[in-house]
Amino acid sequence: MAAGTGKTKKNTAGPATENERQENSARFSALDQYLFGQATHYDLYRKMGSHLEKKNGVDGVWFTVWAPAARAVSVIGEFNGWDECKNIMEKVSDGGVYELFVPEAREGHLYKYCITSQTGELLYKADPYAFSSEKRPGNASRIADINGFKWSDAAWLKKREKFDPKTSAMSIYEVHPGSWKKHPYSDENPEGFYDYEYFAKALVDYVKDMGYTHVELMGIAEHPFDGSWGYQVTGYYAPTSRYGTPKQFKFLIDYLHKNKIGVILDWVPAHFPKDAHGLAMFDGTAVYEHADPRQGEHPDWGTKIFNYGRPEVKNFLLANALYWIEEYHIDGLRVDAVASMLYLNYGKNDGQWVANKYGGCENLEAIEFFKHLNSLVTGRNKGVAMIAEESTAWPKVTGDVHDDGLGFTLKWNMGWMHDFLEYMKLDPYFRKYNHNKMTFSLTYAFSENYVLVLSHDEVVHLKCSMLNKMPGLEDDKFKNLMAGYSFMFGHPGKKLLFMGQDFGQLREWSEERELDWYLLGEKNHEHLQAYVRDLLHMYTKYPALYGNDGGYEGFEWINADDGDRSIYSFVRYSPTGTGNLLFVCNFTPVARPDYRVGVPKRKQYRLILDSSSIKYGGETVERQAAYRAVKKECDGRAFSFAYPLSGYGIAVFKY
Repeated sequence: MAAGTGKTKKNTAGPATENERQENSARFSALDQYLFGQATHYDLYRKMGSHLEKKNGVDGVWFTVWAPAARAVSVIGEFNGWDECKNIMEKVSDGGVYELFVPEAREGHLYKYCITSQTGELLYKADPYAFSSEKRPGNASRIADINGFKWSDAAWLKKREKFDPKTSAMSIYEVHPGSWKKHPYSDENPEGFYDYEYFAKALVDYVKDMGYTHVELMGIAEHPFDGSWGYQVTGYYAPTSRYGTPKQFKFLIDYLHKNKIGVILDWVPAHFPKDAHGLAMFDGTAVYEHADPRQGEHPDWGTKIFNYGRPEVKNFLLANALYWIEEYHIDGLRVDAVASMLYLNYGKNDGQWVANKYGGCENLEAIEFFKHLNSLVTGRNKGVAMIAEESTAWPKVTGDVHDDGLGFTLKWNMGWMHDFLEYMKLDPYFRKYNHNKMTFSLTYAFSENYVLVLSHDEVVHLKCSMLNKMPGLEDDKFKNLMAGYSFMFGHPGKKLLFMGQDFGQLREWSEERELDWYLLGEKNHEHLQAYVRDLLHMYTKYPALYGNDGGYEGFEWINADDGDRSIYSFVRYSPTGTGNLLFVCNFTPVARPDYRVGVPKRKQYRLILDSSSIKYGGETVERQAAYRAVKKECDGRAFSFAYPLSGYGIAVFKY
């Protein structure tokens, strides 16, 4: 092909016959073609993309791409001077798969596909299956060898098989690698990014100290625009080159696992951007998306929607999920924007969407995709968690596929988050009129397997940082936040905090700068961090806080109705019946020196957490260590004990 002409260079040798293809041993076989067309080629990434191999004893690279409506395809790159005519690819299937072996190509070379559309337009596309990409602002694909990494996390993977969403602990630290911490400016690294290996060691030190069980990594799949935070993906199979190579990313996962920390990855199958080098109009036609914009575009987001009914597209996504889990040992995928996939009319007005065959707004193809995805991933990888960011009341998101559920392991509890934040923002005087905002979630707490989330979405776009959402003067803000986090950790469900929330980041989060770590030089921030650290360690220490997450046998209100005083008291029950925890939470600054709490049994209740301790910036030097229940009615219970409850005071007792 000649640059800029849109004309295909004539192949004087003529098309290869089927026999000649067999003699040339097409890498993408008839079986590959069949499985791809059935959406069941689960190791597709081992055939598609670029692969360092030998052919007839000669070193080189196989290139394979799917461009079903292309008139012609060539591979261009550093190995051929980006010459559109030099390496014209062979069509090896009626389904539109092209391949070529290039002896001159080597590891590290940049490349693209030059696709001639049916109209003669030349399209320069990155490889959808590339393992690595050029660092932005460049957007070419890079030949990478992802084989040969020596993993040392076998013990972790074996232990992972026992993970159960109803009985296992999970406290997640959501982190954006590019803005967690940065190196000082230098000419060699003007953006200050930590590479994957340096990040691994710094992150492990912090996460182990704080007591999180998992990290959730934002923005790993390659994306051109920093401001998308990684949610506008162009390289679904490529760990972003911002922080290093694929093998360095493997080091990060391996290092976290060796330190007993699980890794969850943000995964975006809901939409993709329109960047010219990306998936949109890949061969001049709608390949990965629907042709009808009413089905194929999000008007609010300016993005394309995957065509979940096309087997090859579905296969692209299914294989991608398995790729991250099986090739990179990822422990779970947090699936972004699930609601936008489930509803055909999501974010659309009348006339902007097309109903399903029954006249409804449910996306039947996406529903089938989720069932297939979750059954496949969790069936092949025991203990891996599939986590839905789903913001509606869609039933059985974590229900069994055989019972018409979607098959997710866990679901973000967006309802709890909304009610919790609305309550916490209130002046304490008005909380008594909104008492039910903190109790309502317990009416549905076990309808799904939930994660309680305070994510990045809540500290951007003028929503304020978590600390600055709190009412009152500075000291009040910190005490409010401590009280709120305490209630969150006592509430059934897994936990997620976004970076910076555990020490009281003041500014909203921005992907352009690191967190304000200098704040830890101030006492209030230091005390908050110490408190959250103790909450996290308490959470993993006591099975009462996670071992009965599947039903009401693990939770009981002592008093859910003390609205006038804005005090909540409840019990979390251990699966063994010992080590139960009693929570008392005061959400006003009014101290209750004469407070009495009803209890289930006439036992001794040992104080294990006191927010008024001097350790957390409170005024109490030392509390009585244990409290003996006596026969005195309170909260509808025959037994009770007295406890001097501080303003914004939180007390947790073990019995």
